[in-house]
Amino acid sequence: MNSNDTLTTLFRHNRWANLRLVEQCAQLTDEQLDSALTGAYGSIRDTLQHIATAERSYFSRISTGQSVRRPQDAPPMTLQEMAESLRASGAGLIEWAGKVQADDTVEVAWEGAPRHVPKTILLTQAINHATEHRAQVMTILTQLGIQPPELDGWSYFDELER
Repeated sequence: MNSNDTLTTLFRHNRWANLRLVEQCAQLTDEQLDSALTGAYGSIRDTLQHIATAERSYFSRISTGQSVRRPQDAPPMTLQEMAESLRASGAGLIEWAGKVQADDTVEVAWEGAPRHVPKTILLTQAINHATEHRAQVMTILTQLGIQPPELDGWSYFDELER
């Protein structure tokens, strides 16, 4: 297995985990989707939308150098829109994970000043960010008495074997 296989496996798992969580949350009521816990990003719905919009922005930065922002006055995304966005950005990250070189950078506004950030850091952040927020959603599900999906690497491997 070469390093590109390793990276694409990480991003395939990330896409799979994001989509699996959205799929389970599509079965929830509006009241459940609007549930939140102290210490989490927000409600299940808000957190899933945050994962989707952030990942789209990470992918855009990596692939085009441009940030993508959702307008503040835009209506909330539906779970179907979130899934479509995560499918697209997930596929893009899988493709770009193998293309990004260690010295590739992108300019980011950092605390009001431009800063060159390695694209490898954006790839790292995309996975870390999604993992952190998926865990928050799974904690809320648990507090609601709902068994969250198994999103670990072993479960992903088992599903690949089927």
